[in-house]
Amino acid sequence: MAFELPALPYDHDALAPFLSADTLRTHHGKHHQAYINKLNAAIEGTPYAGKSIEEVIRLALANGETAVFDNAAQTFNHTFLWHSMAPKGDSAPSAELASAIDDAFGSLDGFLKAFKQAATTQFGSGWAWLVQDDSGLAIVKTGNADTPVAHGQRPLLTLDVWEHAYYLDYKNDRGAYVDVFLDGYVNWAFANDNFAAEQAAA
Repeated sequence: MAFELPALPYDHDALAPFLSADTLRTHHGKHHQAYINKLNAAIEGTPYAGKSIEEVIRLALANGETAVFDNAAQTFNHTFLWHSMAPKGDSAPSAELASAIDDAFGSLDGFLKAFKQAATTQFGSGWAWLVQDDSGLAIVKTGNADTPVAHGQRPLLTLDVWEHAYYLDYKNDRGAYVDVFLDGYVNWAFANDNFAAEQAAA
């Protein structure tokens, strides 16, 4: 069965003023859709067809099939992104995730500083991630279409730092985009659920 564009978990204008409705319509409806279209075209009638997106990513990486990997990874990354953001509210890390953040980064402020550093220093296009690995929580950055899923890490949150993610609203000021995200549009409920699932599976 072909992959399909998932609906956004909120209205197009729900993240304003962090992100405008125009940005979300373009990013979701055009960029994300294009990755899905290219992925479906690349895997139709191949052994990848019918596999989960995570399976496609890992197999394509192992097989050195760059076009399949890039479009599968971007399909996954963008779906994960929409859930990593939420309308501004009072969400916060759960007690369990907060404790793990303290262990890894010293404090929530330490996490925010480290995440911003990763997001703003990723050269060119890419992503910043909060992940769980065998040693605990970590912040990683991936270039272009790369994804922690390909490297045995379990993502909890992400932010897209490709220019198409923010240019309509912030021009070339990536730092401002990251600041506003961290100041209230992080979907901590999503991160909490991902962290709890990882703990349950451990």
